Amino acid sequence: MTGYGKASGSFQGKKIVVEIRSLNSKSLDLNMRAIPLYREIELENRSIVAELLDRGKVELSINLENSGDTKNYAINRDLAKAYYNDIKETAELLGESTSDILSLVLRMPEIYSNDKEALSDEESTFVQSLVREACNHLNEFRKQEGDQLRKDFEGNIGRISELLQDVPKYETARIEAVRERMKTGLEKITNISIDLNRLEQEIIFYIEKMDVSEEKMRLSNHLNYFLETMNIPLCGKKLGFITQEIGREINTLGSKSYHVEMQKLVVEMKDHLEKIKEQVLNTL
Repeated sequence: MTGYGKASGSFQGKKIVVEIRSLNSKSLDLNMRAIPLYREIELENRSIVAELLDRGKVELSINLENSGDTKNYAINRDLAKAYYNDIKETAELLGESTSDILSLVLRMPEIYSNDKEALSDEESTFVQSLVREACNHLNEFRKQEGDQLRKDFEGNIGRISELLQDVPKYETARIEAVRERMKTGLEKITNISIDLNRLEQEIIFYIEKMDVSEEKMRLSNHLNYFLETMNIPLCGKKLGFITQEIGREINTLGSKSYHVEMQKLVVEMKDHLEKIKEQVLNTL
């Protein structure tokens, strides 16, 4: 699921900012960007992300913001010059203003050099705590999205269930319609004798073909199973399989409907099922 988290704090005059973003993915795909000072604790930070986020296409960035105390830092002039020239040439090429290039350069990655400073255990622990805090905020974001997704699932499943309850209204009418159609067709045929027993057998045969009792029962069970499965962690793939089974029963119900109003119910069921399929992709 998608999500965003941010945590920041000050350590010995430095303002450290940790941001993390996540997109849907079946496994954990972590891309990390950090200033050189914090690269030596990259493995520890990766372990924290893997522990708290499980999966997702994740981007983690750890940067410093100017806090008014830069006694341990110096601008990387060579890098700043390269940034400046590149941005200026690009701005001139696009016909944009070049009046605010310096402020932009000072916000670019790794513009501040801190090679002379060693990373202390205290600062390392502090940075890792910020990473953990950012991950927790991202999980809160995910939970809010998940709660809304659950409401959408329940709404669409509930609507399909309501439509299923309306099917019996038209079952008797469609059978009578078939019976009358067969009788009318036979009445148009002259000079033949009608075996009423055989006629009744044929009607029973068609009625059995049109019976949707099993489809209704299976569809109802699948809908309940979907709602139960939502309570299981990491159930996205399983929900996808259940939606396939729901689709099969709805399609069979439609092929046996032989009634305009029942077909309308089936079409609306399919509409809500498509919405469910789209939402299930957000759980993978």
